[in-house]
Amino acid sequence: MTNDGIILVTGGSRGIGAATAVMLAERGHRVVVVDIVPETPAGANASVLVWPESFDVAREESVTSGVAAIEEKYGPITGLVNAAGVFGKMHSLERIRMENWDREVNIDLRGTFLVARAVGVRMAARRHGAIVNVASVAGMTSGPIHAYTAAKAGVIQLTLSMAGEWGRAGVRVNAVSPGFTRTVALQAGIDSDAMSEERLSRNAAMGRLVQPSEVAEAIVWLLSPMSSAITGINLPVDAGFLAGSTWDSYWGLPNGGSKS
Repeated sequence: MTNDGIILVTGGSRGIGAATAVMLAERGHRVVVVDIVPETPAGANASVLVWPESFDVAREESVTSGVAAIEEKYGPITGLVNAAGVFGKMHSLERIRMENWDREVNIDLRGTFLVARAVGVRMAARRHGAIVNVASVAGMTSGPIHAYTAAKAGVIQLTLSMAGEWGRAGVRVNAVSPGFTRTVALQAGIDSDAMSEERLSRNAAMGRLVQPSEVAEAIVWLLSPMSSAITGINLPVDAGFLAGSTWDSYWGLPNGGSKS
């Protein structure tokens, strides 16, 4: 990624995508945000350009025509952030409706693949570029969000395969896996008592939720020359959720000290 081209952020109107788009622009990059319902991210400066047309990551024609039109108007895409995604309902396996399963997998996994492929082949032809896919710690653990966990596990594996495919063409592909992140959507769930902040954060080693800006920092770093020898990794940004999640099987996480 260089300042000469543009950075495309899918799902960039809200959540982690919005936080990343704003941060990239603040650091001097030209950013193009696409979304199914395009809106200017809160706090964005003039370097954040919102593509006015609906961009459906799950539809191949929407992706291929959109990427071509964006490059024709703004120039080559040198960085890509695949942040578009949906979080499904928590259900037991027998209650999952296949239309809901298909929607989550189509957006979270198929959409990531379609956008990364459409952009990545162009980067490979130019022999330069960096891609960051937003996965999730849900794709590394288990939980009652079966389509989401399967899709995000697929994103992690897809990232590894694309890194191998395009590495010698000068394209790096990495993933970040956020833990429970205080997006507007998650905060709304907490405020309505549909979710418990204490339950969400108690198994994290750091005892708290992740901030969207913290995930954005990791994404910006993976796009930057500072990570120039890194490709094919999945970086958890989870306040230590993976490190702490099994401690309940013992005595629980220490509260600022150790137990013997």
